[in-house]
Amino acid sequence: MGSSSSGRELYITAITQAEILWGFERLPSGKRRKDLERIAQETFEITFDGQILPFDSAAASEFAKIAAARRKLGRPISQADCQIAAIARSRGAVLATRNTADFEHCGIRLVKPWC
Repeated sequence: MGSSSSGRELYITAITQAEILWGFERLPSGKRRKDLERIAQETFEITFDGQILPFDSAAASEFAKIAAARRKLGRPISQADCQIAAIARSRGAVLATRNTADFEHCGIRLVKPWC
């Protein structure tokens, strides 16, 4: 569950899950949307069972620090991205994303696995 072929554990955040579900809500009704929703739900329930990280009080503390530091740098961060970064930072996790630019200067290690 939630493990890659290399044996490393994989997690997603509840914020990421919400972003995915919100994307489906914006799609027109139909077979494509229904198929994507089914695949995502299976992925959440099987691949990431017990491995969806919540935004908790430790993450809230990191959120405040990240948001303030980024604003001070003149590089404000969106609330969702800041929550994701805060969850990763509060757990000492590496963040895998295609969008590394939005997570720079957050005090977390970033990897761009799709390159």
